[in-house]
Amino acid sequence: MEKNEFKIGNTLIELVLGDITEMDTDAIVNAANSSLLGGGGVDGAIHRKGGLKIFEECKKIRATKYPSGLPTGEAVITSAGNLKSQFVIHTVGPVWQGGIHDESKLLEKAYDSSLRLALSKGLSSISFPSISTGAYNYPIKQASFVALNAIIKFADKQQKIAKIVMVLFSKKTFDIYLTTAKSLFK
Repeated sequence: MEKNEFKIGNTLIELVLGDITEMDTDAIVNAANSSLLGGGGVDGAIHRKGGLKIFEECKKIRATKYPSGLPTGEAVITSAGNLKSQFVIHTVGPVWQGGIHDESKLLEKAYDSSLRLALSKGLSSISFPSISTGAYNYPIKQASFVALNAIIKFADKQQKIAKIVMVLFSKKTFDIYLTTAKSLFK
């Protein structure tokens, strides 16, 4: 597994080339769609590997809290079913529309909402995928700056999450995030 580490205060930030469904951090983040009922990419992989328990909890959240779907940038938490992590934090990133519809603010909010939710639950480690860069077509280079800046800003203020991991599925995406990280962690 290819990995690079950076520190912000007491928080270890890792970039990992790998599969988010294999992470054993306290929580993994699902780049969900607003239905919360599974889909393609990361969302589908987490639902398939995590099993029916995640789906049932997501259905309950939809029925009780978000009947119209989870809004972009918000986050909710479920157990992790059959996954190695304890929890799955589901967040909805923005669909790329050329960058003129507040996509960067919404993407930053997705990372920040997930981190705040993890903090509120007393979690000490969390793993993220590259939110919105798959089916939602957010350009990876731009997404890497938004994601890593959101993580840095959070870690700079809040030292209670000991480890934040960016799990990147392809070598190309990993290399883009690594280049961005090297420019930000000076």
